[in-house]
Amino acid sequence: MLSELPLLSLVVWFPILGGVAVLFVGDENPGRAKVLALTVAIITFLVGIPLYSSFDPATAAMQFQEFMPWIPAFNANYHLGVDGFSMPLILLTAFMTVLVVIAGWEVIEYRVAQYMAAFLIMEGLMIGVFAALDAILFYVFFEAMLIPMFLIIGIWGGPRRVYATLKFFLYTFLGSVFMLIALIYMYNQANSFEILDFHKLPLGLTEQILIFFAFLLGFAVKVPMWPVHTWLPDAHVEAPTGGSVILAAITLKIGGYGFLRFALPIAPDASAMLDWLIITMSLVAVVYIGFVALVQQDMKKLIAYSSIAHMGFVTLGFFIVFGLYRHTGSLNGAAMGVEGGMVQMVSHGFISGALFLCVGVLYDRVHSRQIRDYGGVVNTMPIFAAFMVLFGMANAGLPGTSGFVGEFMVILSSFKAGFWIAFLASFTLILGAAYTLWLVKRVVFGDIGNSHVAELQDVNNREIVMLSLLAAAVLLLGVWPDPLTSVMHATVDNLLQHVIATKL
Repeated sequence: MLSELPLLSLVVWFPILGGVAVLFVGDENPGRAKVLALTVAIITFLVGIPLYSSFDPATAAMQFQEFMPWIPAFNANYHLGVDGFSMPLILLTAFMTVLVVIAGWEVIEYRVAQYMAAFLIMEGLMIGVFAALDAILFYVFFEAMLIPMFLIIGIWGGPRRVYATLKFFLYTFLGSVFMLIALIYMYNQANSFEILDFHKLPLGLTEQILIFFAFLLGFAVKVPMWPVHTWLPDAHVEAPTGGSVILAAITLKIGGYGFLRFALPIAPDASAMLDWLIITMSLVAVVYIGFVALVQQDMKKLIAYSSIAHMGFVTLGFFIVFGLYRHTGSLNGAAMGVEGGMVQMVSHGFISGALFLCVGVLYDRVHSRQIRDYGGVVNTMPIFAAFMVLFGMANAGLPGTSGFVGEFMVILSSFKAGFWIAFLASFTLILGAAYTLWLVKRVVFGDIGNSHVAELQDVNNREIVMLSLLAAAVLLLGVWPDPLTSVMHATVDNLLQHVIATKL
């Protein structure tokens, strides 16, 4: 019954149409706009749940597929489907959008309807990116999602929002131009824009290398990988709280997803030849960016650099498979690296989103993100302090939280590929604990820092709801990751068999 419903079209287009409806409600009715936005976000999440409950984890085939001719002249189709990589990210997107609407409930005071509508429309576009099986459809969603984020930062952002917005737009747009060239080239080879047809193309090594670099330019900016990461701290600092949450929790994951859907299966030989480059860039992100995070005085900027370091684990897990295979001659442990990267993406969505919401809670009261303006928050906001300490521990990779699971899986896989790779990857556990605990110590603990902290009011019911939901997700995934990892086993094995069936 559920397989006959266009579930993917519903979760893609319902929030987009809901966002348009919120615009029609207008800014003159902010209360009605907020209620409608929250209703649409919750319904979208509920509609997406059957994607998990009815998902068949035993197959790597695309599920819940929808197909309809779109541009027949170019053999481009409206083709949607999900597998073990895309389905968890779709549910993560729907879940985080609900929290973003709740987070902006009392904070956004002008152009409320436009604010809520921008997030709903962006939700649908991001889900479209994860569900698209046609390359042109993917590219349209991939580029269109820049527009609402451009507006979110540019309208509701901080004093340097214009600079941050333009930098964000130019970095991501220019990187994707090369990806479009690669897609057009492969269309000429396959006479189709079907992504699964691209996976079957018998491309030569030179073609694969050029295509790999085209994808690298498009997706490395999104992750973002060192050295094309500089747009992210600026965007986070200037974005409103909701914008930072979606940037960290979802937008960065599109880069990691792109490597799994395009770079690895389409250019496996090039991926194997250039794995050293991605591993090096990932380790630089893990170590160097970790040191950069240590010296930050702005809480948002510290968490932004932390995101770059943690996403380095994701790309490391995806590409460590080649080094592991060359060292051992088998795929034993390779699946753990890829699955660890996927778990890290979902976990980072929860943890980074929670940390940015915590910063937003403080900023709404004190109107400062500078660490020096706080101190002793636990004395006046004990409930909030408990949440922030939990999320800080998760960010540092404390066992029992979701932050530990993905990193541990990637490190275990790295040990089989090479000691020094694993050593440098493990170093992030020290750095992550250093900058996170240093942040928590200076903000939460100690004596009351100033009169502003002394007058703080603890979290209200709205804030408790959104932080409690994230805390539950972080703890559940930390102690019971199987519901997430079990749905991706078949997809990961299928990818590895495809990738390793090459000359390494």
